[in-house]
Amino acid sequence: MKHIPVIELSRLNDTIPPRPLQKAFFEAYHNLGFAYILNHGISSDLVASVFDASRRFHALPLEVKMTIALDHKHRGYIAIDTSTDVNSKIANVSKPNQSASFMMMREDVTEDKSLYLSGPNQWPDLDNFRPILEDYAKEMTVLGRRLMRLALCSVGVKDLSVLSAFDPATIWLRLLHYPPVPQNRPPDLYGSAPHTDFGALTLLAQDDVGGLQVQNPDGPWVDAPIVQNSFVVNVGDMLHRMTNGLLKSTPHRVINRSGKERYSCPFFFDPHVSYTAAPLPETGDPVFEPLNFAEFLRHELGSTYKQQKP
Repeated sequence: MKHIPVIELSRLNDTIPPRPLQKAFFEAYHNLGFAYILNHGISSDLVASVFDASRRFHALPLEVKMTIALDHKHRGYIAIDTSTDVNSKIANVSKPNQSASFMMMREDVTEDKSLYLSGPNQWPDLDNFRPILEDYAKEMTVLGRRLMRLALCSVGVKDLSVLSAFDPATIWLRLLHYPPVPQNRPPDLYGSAPHTDFGALTLLAQDDVGGLQVQNPDGPWVDAPIVQNSFVVNVGDMLHRMTNGLLKSTPHRVINRSGKERYSCPFFFDPHVSYTAAPLPETGDPVFEPLNFAEFLRHELGSTYKQQKP
């Protein structure tokens, strides 16, 4: 594939998706694992307000952002040079990602010590920041659930009771800021090193600067420039496992060679941390062993972020 496919979602709702839509989804995610989605139902004004909130946050002085540095619940500010994808299966990575970000997850009133990653978010003192992000996360959660139903139906799953694994879902909204990397960068210096995503679905809103690349099944990297009013959606490791490999969790990376600042806002829609992912019965003879999502996350996050050492 030289181009990333585009999927029209205007008929997607809370019922069984139409067969042509299921077919289009399967073709895109069985072959590449990435697609642009259009007519997704999320207001362009709301998306724009999230980008505005991100720019305002990243413009704050570093010492202010560090007052909400990433905590053990994986919420807060992740400074540049503090995350290195040492677990990358795609590249030999030794240098930290050249990005900074703010991370929010589901807002829990209190932390349950027995439940990994539960608890309240850390919020900056920034006008209208929290309401915008919470409104966006609420709408994206609805879209994420609809896309999960579509994904399961596309591989022939009839028993959709597995959707209860997303009650409630593990959600993450990450406001990313990438400074431009030097034109003569070392080969292992990335905005985001080659990786696959941990969970079920990633829904990415990106600006027009560019830099996202997706690995073609044949090996070459394919650019994923902005398509107006779209999200770039990809499958993560847990959904790959649930569908017995029928839907691909595809490597991707970010290299910001533009000379400009780049902003992106990925939203991750994942199962509850207590879920143990295994191939669903209707997907054929299982080729994966069951894997508990919390245990998987604890290992991956603990070795990637300086603030998240085990």
